[in-house]
Amino acid sequence: MGKVLPKAKPPKEDPTNNMSFLDHLEELRWRILKGLVGVLFGVIVAFFFRDFIIQQFILGPARADFFMYQIMPIDAVDLSLISRRLPGQFFTYWGTLIVAGGIIGSPILIYQLWAFVEPALETGEKIKTFLNAMFINFFFLLGISFGYFILVPFAVQFFTQFIIDTVISNEFDINEYFTSVAMWTLACGVIFQIPVVSYYLSKVGLLTPEIMKAYRRHAIVAVMIVAAFLTPPDPVSQLMIAIPLLFLYQFAIFLSKVANKQRKRALEKAFGDS
Repeated sequence: MGKVLPKAKPPKEDPTNNMSFLDHLEELRWRILKGLVGVLFGVIVAFFFRDFIIQQFILGPARADFFMYQIMPIDAVDLSLISRRLPGQFFTYWGTLIVAGGIIGSPILIYQLWAFVEPALETGEKIKTFLNAMFINFFFLLGISFGYFILVPFAVQFFTQFIIDTVISNEFDINEYFTSVAMWTLACGVIFQIPVVSYYLSKVGLLTPEIMKAYRRHAIVAVMIVAAFLTPPDPVSQLMIAIPLLFLYQFAIFLSKVANKQRKRALEKAFGDS
């Protein structure tokens, strides 16, 4: 008699497939709450390091001795910051801690949101969900770093030294300064998600590297427009933003190729098994 082969174990059923619409809403609610707990934790951490964050990070680019000015080709000067409204410094203080806390807690928030979204794209193990969330976090934090260390110093010094006439002095409101620094920094964090979006759209079959190559010229125009919005109206800072974005788009094409190959292998395996 021949050997009796053991029966193959049936594949694990994804519990999210049997969830109702209300169950999905409930899961989303808990995911958001857990993510907000992570942000709250980040705000608490930021509160304990408030002096360092405010003095060195937020007000750092306002000083001529900011360390990035020693690296970049910028002849820096000190900013003159004032508070024109009674609660101006109060709002800047807490706004700084909330934004800094949001960045510190962003890995937890992104992980929770991705853990909710990922089952709609593919069934993955927890370790895979964690690695994918770290992939998203990496590009978000890379964009944040690029915005703060490259874009902010150029923009701050450009507007500080832009003078129509010597009778006009540049004195900036602290709220406007904080809002601008936060907007430039966070905007770069969002823009640096281009490779992430490219990868996952390609993985579900909505994007191909051929499409991205065909629209490369359009992408270059779009990148220059984005750079013009994000940067001061001088060619040097616009090129410093546009060139990395073009490299980012090229890297997105590479990731689209990788995702398409993975998708083809998965489809071949699925049809081969059937």
